[in-house]
Amino acid sequence: METRKIGSLDVSVVGLGCNNFGGRLDPERTAAVVHACLDAGVTFFDTADVYGGTKSEEYIGRALGNRRDEVVLATKFGGRIDDDRRGAKADYVQRAVEDSLRRLNTDRIDLYQLHVPDAETPIEETLAALDDLVRAGKVREIGCSNFSVEQLRAADAGVRPGRARFRSVQNEYSLLHRAPEEGVLAECERLGQGFLPYFPLASGLLTGKYRQGQPAPEGTRLANATSNRFLNDESLARAEALIRFAEGRGRTILELAVSWLLARPVVASVIAGATSPAQVHANAAAARSQLTAAEMAEVDAILA
Repeated sequence: METRKIGSLDVSVVGLGCNNFGGRLDPERTAAVVHACLDAGVTFFDTADVYGGTKSEEYIGRALGNRRDEVVLATKFGGRIDDDRRGAKADYVQRAVEDSLRRLNTDRIDLYQLHVPDAETPIEETLAALDDLVRAGKVREIGCSNFSVEQLRAADAGVRPGRARFRSVQNEYSLLHRAPEEGVLAECERLGQGFLPYFPLASGLLTGKYRQGQPAPEGTRLANATSNRFLNDESLARAEALIRFAEGRGRTILELAVSWLLARPVVASVIAGATSPAQVHANAAAARSQLTAAEMAEVDAILA
């Protein structure tokens, strides 16, 4: 599989989002997905300490075993685990990384990301603590998630000369959620940061499983969600139009969703979740599809 750069890291253009591990998936099913990824060339794994109530990291570490060196391992800190484990203050950064290293059963984290901005902590304090981790060899590169243009600029200005800076930005981005086009993508290009779209398949709506006028299939994420943000008439109508466009060109809507994101050079990897080896193989195969400039313009017209 093709790779792209995040700082010094080479990441597969399709990555694995690991928020199902420890929740929807037990250790055995997690291992099946992890091994299917390795076999398919998906070697960029993205998790967070909060996923699965901290179980996601644990299950990944157990599943990788002696294959740790085959993957680029990314995790996040800063989201609320409990009252004592949250935020981005320097002392907590030190605690959080040690906890993640232990759960992941590894001696280093390839990409360590601040999960959400922390309004209570100066970004300079967080960046200095992350730089200490890079210098200690516990972290290779650092990134952020859910940052605005203004927050990215403040973070860049807060880096001391010669110290570690954010090399990636992970925000929601898909055919049905295009907010990063309002400045964040351009700022990533300006700063030389790789962009990592999360929810690239709009929680499954862009897989073709959910169709207009039909109930959501039992057991799927949106069928069980307490808030079906994507299951509304407008989103379903757009998905139907995209399905017709893709199928008219011999593609699936999943292939369209992934190739549309990868058509942007600033996108380093499309982080797609999977609950089975079959979904892993479908996600990996989608990376082989490419869109022409004319097709990109047609998709824009459909979404407009």
